[in-house]
Amino acid sequence: MTGPRKGVRYHGDQALAPGVLDFAVNVRAAAPPPWLRDRLASRLDELGSYPRRADEERAVGAIAGRHGRAREEVLLLAGAAEGFAMLPRLGPRRAAVLAPGFTEPEAVLAEAGVPIDHVVLPPPFTFDDAARVPEDADLVVVGNPTNPTGVLHSRAQLLALRRPGRIVVVDEAFIDAVPGEPESVAALSLPGLVVLRSLTKTWALAGLRAGYAVGDPEVLHVLARGRAHWPLGTLQLEALAACNTQEAVASAARDAQRLVETRHQQADALRGLGLSVTAGAAPFLLVAVPNADLMRKHLEVKNIAVRRCDTFVGLDADYLRVAVRPEWPELVQAMKEIL
Repeated sequence: MTGPRKGVRYHGDQALAPGVLDFAVNVRAAAPPPWLRDRLASRLDELGSYPRRADEERAVGAIAGRHGRAREEVLLLAGAAEGFAMLPRLGPRRAAVLAPGFTEPEAVLAEAGVPIDHVVLPPPFTFDDAARVPEDADLVVVGNPTNPTGVLHSRAQLLALRRPGRIVVVDEAFIDAVPGEPESVAALSLPGLVVLRSLTKTWALAGLRAGYAVGDPEVLHVLARGRAHWPLGTLQLEALAACNTQEAVASAARDAQRLVETRHQQADALRGLGLSVTAGAAPFLLVAVPNADLMRKHLEVKNIAVRRCDTFVGLDADYLRVAVRPEWPELVQAMKEIL
């Protein structure tokens, strides 16, 4: 592939307009919880100073403790997407990207001229054969749970992707929405394995850009080459430290359980309209909708935004992705009007 394909950088926030009911973006709340806002606000008067090394160490320590990692196995990121932007630094000869999946790794690798193989998973979008990935792919990228399908792959399936000389990057941006995180590989210290995590969705910090990578320290060292001095700001470092404490992790786990209940209700209601909903474990649902573009435009008139899916490899115009929200009855009622 020469250069990114059309639509590869489309994001759900492009569907938003003032006053709409947002089912297009996967951030789970409109704003951070009060305790986190207070933590961030307490640092505002320090923005006249450069970020402190002590704050970086505190954030690294919190993440290392959370995942049972050595400190050198942690890399702080200005949003998990920065981790994808770093991938070309690994110098991959051939990359394999499981699809449908988040398009950012495809975009950055294509811009860097890296040959890409899309390993397209047909419905129900599960992955059970690591041999489908080309043996000479020295970089493999997979989301777990995957965006936009919501499918949660097993730990064993992910580890089967590993090969000598191959780097496997697992995007776990949504896995803290899965109670207990049973399929996470973030605690596994294995050669060539890197896991990306995000604070954006659970903690409503999309405007701050805070995430991290854990994994093979040699790979992380290569990823971090050439970064600017002070790559993260004071508020990002504070958020990373705050959201990886035992108390914050426990709070996220309780919220994940509530999310499961809401997702079941929303999925059942959509299936009640005669629609096919992919079985998933994420804070969003992939829905097959006949003439989805017409449905999306109908919802726009109703001031409801959903995420189009024809920009994902492996999906066509007959799919929509909808965030899981307590306001789901409004979405279902609006969809019912033209079904």
